[in-house]
Amino acid sequence: MRIAFHAPLKPPDHPVPSGDRQMARLLLRALAEGGHAVEVASALRSRDGAGDTAVQRRLLTEAGAEQARLLRLYTAEPERRPDLWFSYHVYYKAPDLIGPAVAGALGIPYVVAEASRARKRLDGPWAAFAAAAESAIDAAALVLCLSDRDRQAVEAHRPPGQRVATLAPFLDPPPAPPTRNGPADGIPRLLTVAMMRPGDKLATYRLLAEALGRLADRPWTLDVIGDGPAADAVAALLAPFGERVRRHGALPPETLAPWYGQADLFLWPGLNEAFGMVYLESQAHGLPVVAVDNAGTGTVVRDGVGGRLTGLSAAHQTATDYAAAVASLLDDPPRLAALREGARRHVEQCHSLTAAARRLNILLEETRR
Repeated sequence: MRIAFHAPLKPPDHPVPSGDRQMARLLLRALAEGGHAVEVASALRSRDGAGDTAVQRRLLTEAGAEQARLLRLYTAEPERRPDLWFSYHVYYKAPDLIGPAVAGALGIPYVVAEASRARKRLDGPWAAFAAAAESAIDAAALVLCLSDRDRQAVEAHRPPGQRVATLAPFLDPPPAPPTRNGPADGIPRLLTVAMMRPGDKLATYRLLAEALGRLADRPWTLDVIGDGPAADAVAALLAPFGERVRRHGALPPETLAPWYGQADLFLWPGLNEAFGMVYLESQAHGLPVVAVDNAGTGTVVRDGVGGRLTGLSAAHQTATDYAAAVASLLDDPPRLAALREGARRHVEQCHSLTAAARRLNILLEETRR
């Protein structure tokens, strides 16, 4: 079928790498692998991160113009008229301001993947956008949830007749990595790949630094790949470890395979992580993960299969638990080797692009019928 695709939070061709951009691109690939003709309908980015009502009014005006443009286009070029509209990641800071109106005018199904409800935002600076997000999610014939946390929120306010289904986060696994027998020099190599921005990311770096402090008497090195507005704050958190921590800034995603391949353990606690594509990338390269157990990380990491999920409690206890999980794996090479194999197998079986394409085909065909 012909599918119109839209990613209101971050278009697939956005210049700044992120998990959202990567997931949008992977969805396009999965839909194409399923034999569909997919076209990015609009590059309008409707994100308002500050709660600025003037920005929201401007974006609503621009969205109205996009709606009119697309309806003119589909009238003038009927061969491009979609059979279904598919939007990725809709929430109160980046509602879909185009898809519901166009799909309604064309009489075609409207589908949303990764919809997040935040009804408490219906009052306050994002009120108009929160209402638009709620309206868009209500209009969807099918909502695809990438995490259990989002599914629970969507199902709690599901309108009559709407289908809600799970689509596991996925990627296209690289070739199987070579067998790794541990660090040649006996010093474990740890790896972190994460953006550096205020909020949950910085809080996660803070927890990571606290955990590393509890491992200071052990041999290890940590490579950190990432950059962002909180880079100076992250540098200050990691400064006490001196040359044991090497910061490399942001690197192109296509250059990360060797970093995953030469590391022994991937460290990223992931506080309030939606699901975290880096966890899938790490496991796909046979690199076990240590993360904090929550609704997001548990979506892509199985404790004891591709890594460890540690308990979430008070901050200092979490850091202690996290450090203990890391130490236990570094002290048990056979277990670490088993996790390497389990990590790769878990991604191939549960989170591959091919598996996602098959599931999307079934769900979208049922929705169209």
